[in-house]
Amino acid sequence: MTALSPSYRDAASHALEQREVDVLVIGGGVVGAGCALDAVTRGLTVGLVEARDLASGTSSRSSKLIHGGLRYLEMLDFGLVREALRERGLILHRLAPHLARPVRFLYPLKHRGWERLYAGAGVTLYDTLAGLRNMPRHRHLTRRGALRACPSLRRDSLVGALQYYDAQVDDARHTMFLARTAAAHGAHVVTRTEVVGFLREGSRMTGVRVHDLEHDRTYEIRAQQIVNATGVWTDDTQSLVGERGQFHVRASKGIHLVVPRDRVQSSTGLILRTATSVLFVIPWGRHWIIGTTDTDWRLDKAHPAASSKDIDYLLREVNKVLATPLERADVEGVYAGLRPLLSGESEPTSRLSREHSVSSPVPGLVVVAGGKYTTYRVMAKDAVDACVHNLARTVPRSVTDRVPLVGADGYPALWNRRGILAAESGLHVARVEHLLGRYGALIHEVLALIRDDPDLGRPIEGADDYLRAEFVYAAAAEGARHLVDVLTRRTRISIETFDRGVVAAPHAAELMGRVLGWTAGQRDREVENYRLRVAAERASQEQQDDETADAARLGAPDVVPVRVT
Repeated sequence: MTALSPSYRDAASHALEQREVDVLVIGGGVVGAGCALDAVTRGLTVGLVEARDLASGTSSRSSKLIHGGLRYLEMLDFGLVREALRERGLILHRLAPHLARPVRFLYPLKHRGWERLYAGAGVTLYDTLAGLRNMPRHRHLTRRGALRACPSLRRDSLVGALQYYDAQVDDARHTMFLARTAAAHGAHVVTRTEVVGFLREGSRMTGVRVHDLEHDRTYEIRAQQIVNATGVWTDDTQSLVGERGQFHVRASKGIHLVVPRDRVQSSTGLILRTATSVLFVIPWGRHWIIGTTDTDWRLDKAHPAASSKDIDYLLREVNKVLATPLERADVEGVYAGLRPLLSGESEPTSRLSREHSVSSPVPGLVVVAGGKYTTYRVMAKDAVDACVHNLARTVPRSVTDRVPLVGADGYPALWNRRGILAAESGLHVARVEHLLGRYGALIHEVLALIRDDPDLGRPIEGADDYLRAEFVYAAAAEGARHLVDVLTRRTRISIETFDRGVVAAPHAAELMGRVLGWTAGQRDREVENYRLRVAAERASQEQQDDETADAARLGAPDVVPVRVT
């Protein structure tokens, strides 16, 4: 199985420098990784470059839901919901069963009679659009039944409830698995490589000039077609071309809180109405994720900051239905992300389209933007279709609806054998279940590390949910180049511990350094950089508005500076 190892990165960079590719994708988020997988599985030669880490932008900061978007039914956007629900089924049952799983939600009803009929009709349509075998059907609950499922609800906050199913996934790991699957099929995936210019022959784009941020060198990559899949950075990337393109992308900030599971007594997630949108309380291992907000953002795109006002808003809204209110002291982690929304006018972000668009503003360049995480595969297919049209040669149709991600094959059988795996490895069965949900069939590669060095089978200090082997594996096989990559994306320690990963940082750096060849000085710089990042985030979350929060967050430098923001 292809590993995104340091040696793989060097080889991929060399290959891109030496030979023209059919398709070069700019952007290592879920859409960019999806484009690389779609193109390479059609038999095209493919490169993917990302200025930071895989999923370092929007694709690691979502609500972690794979869903149709129940609220879009109210907007009569049946096509988007149907498409998203089809993709939800594919991800759950065929493409990534090792990474995605069903999650149950409770929707409290506040009014007798009409609301149950109205909401019930909507959820019935939702189930119908999903298909009979996609997920369990919804149920109607009395107030007593709802309180049995979620004892933490205030009795006076509901008269009954509906219960329905959606799905969730660790977005950053899923994006990384997409990129790794593309690499396994022959794509050249290179992170920490920034596009600094475009190459042009007449009116046609023929490649890009990139700066390898790890080795501080610049080189050129030639391509028949270039895909701009940079999300909220779409307009910035287009500015390097000298043309904005046919649509404009606006950023909408959404923040999420992470609290310990014992702060809310419930066997189900919650979906709550707010004045402007909906609020989710989502089960997440030993935690809950609470979100999200939806506000315009025009400041730094790489590190959107959550303000004190944002945090107070979420706590205030969720506390309207909780018998025991949550407090600021209950918040383990906070993260903020930016949605790339298509805009032509000056609508508020809550009304902007979640549909995606694909255009070819100049020959040799395709731009894809908008959409939602769940429909990444459709966006990628449409973008590569545009590339194929411009290549003017016969190329097979997309097959990604039938290409499972690495780790998916054999996963159901391994799950059934988890007790045997536990006995053979000496790990508790709960540890094996945790690993299967993160690696699927690739669990054997992680267990092999523990077999060779039993010390790697211990939990890492400061974050008991993760084994030491996972940090070695992240650097050796999952493309992690820096400490922040592992603590915020390959694992979720940065939002799942009250210290935000500061205690685990030096231990993780020591394990990663073995693979990446770090000196003691390099390890210390990685740890200090991460400590400053956490301090800056904490400071930003004490500020009352976006401007001061943004200024506080930018007080910590990037571990590898990127020019385009």
